[in-house]
Amino acid sequence: MENHKIAPNTASFNIVLKAMLRDMETEAAEKLLERMLLTGKDSLPDDESYNLVIHMLFYKNQIDAALKYLDMTLKSGYMVSMVVFTECVSSCVDAGRLDTLVSIIKRCKEMDQNKALCPSWNLCNYIAEIALQEDDSKLAFYALEFLAKWIIRGENNTQGPPILLSVDEGLVVSALGTAGRTYNPALLIASWQILQRSLRKKSAPSPESYLGKIYAHASLGHLQKAFQTLNELESVHGSSTAEAEDLFSPFTSLYPLVLACSKKGFESLDTVYFQLESLSKADPPYKSVAALNCVVLGCANIWDLNRAYQTFEAISSSFGLTPDIHSYNALMSAFGKLKQTFEASRVFDHLVSLGVKPNETSYALLVDAHLINRDAKAAISVIDDMVTAGFKPSKVMLKKVRRRCVREFDYESDDRVEDLAKRFKIRMGTENRKGILFNIEYGANYP
Repeated sequence: MENHKIAPNTASFNIVLKAMLRDMETEAAEKLLERMLLTGKDSLPDDESYNLVIHMLFYKNQIDAALKYLDMTLKSGYMVSMVVFTECVSSCVDAGRLDTLVSIIKRCKEMDQNKALCPSWNLCNYIAEIALQEDDSKLAFYALEFLAKWIIRGENNTQGPPILLSVDEGLVVSALGTAGRTYNPALLIASWQILQRSLRKKSAPSPESYLGKIYAHASLGHLQKAFQTLNELESVHGSSTAEAEDLFSPFTSLYPLVLACSKKGFESLDTVYFQLESLSKADPPYKSVAALNCVVLGCANIWDLNRAYQTFEAISSSFGLTPDIHSYNALMSAFGKLKQTFEASRVFDHLVSLGVKPNETSYALLVDAHLINRDAKAAISVIDDMVTAGFKPSKVMLKKVRRRCVREFDYESDDRVEDLAKRFKIRMGTENRKGILFNIEYGANYP
């Protein structure tokens, strides 16, 4: 072309770049692209030029150089090809450069010519899994957004019957957990919407999904929405089964809600209680023992025994409900924390006299109450009753009792703990580090 005094234009350079692509000559392609940038307007690189070079660089795993030219592509306002976008997503995820990927996706979404870019369905799921493992809420949100596009595209398929795609519910539960840990309300809303879109009203969300949503709302401080979700959970999965009993425990499943209720002390607890009281008089009324149990345990967490007892009494007197085992356990926890072991024991005896069956948590709370009062023998007696009732003491419980036995020089009870550990094949281990701290002699006699 030079012999004929013809200046090469962009199309001429692109033909050469395509030839270089066949042999993957990345170094020569970079030099040619730089030459195009230095020449006149007729040979400036276009979107095809950038895409060819970026594709070669990603193929050769030269991520930094590829991202450099991808940045130039976006700044120039050119369209990124689907192949290049997919390679960019895969490379950034594999290299752990999630923040860079989030920035690129955000910039593409802001451009009319690139906002339609979307990775494949499998790659979207892979992005979501990696983002959730790293608790990257922004990338997780974009991944769910891509998955939603695929679901809508499948439902509106014009080439044949609708293609019904669904997101795995376990992925959504993980996303709800990430939303709670990173305080991201957008991810929470997107997760729940894509779950409902996937279920298509053919089945209800699982209890784990509801609990994840409760956790996310509680972490964000949205107590009203958290209790609304609890109401939905009770209406869908509130059957009177053993599984439902564990499902509505304020000590395990609903503990994030308990923490949220007691976050601001009596102020937030009173606010929640009065809201529940007003809802109980609404039309239709909403009355929930599980919700009130969260308030009782929240009062116990701030060591407010009077509020805990008054709320417990209000379950039957004001709300017309019957306290369940979790209600009694929460009240026992309040008594135990304030060293009122006798009252905690009376609560335990009272629930047994009413025909309420104690659970493993009931015995554990009673053991803790005796240990707070340094009564290892009474704690061992409760564990014996627990074993008789068909429960197995946990390793944590036995280690607590053993520690108290050592502190009180109660070697007889210590031997009983060892017997229980051997009986249930629990490896207790040693507590050398705690023993060293316990045996430190504190004094002001410096050498």
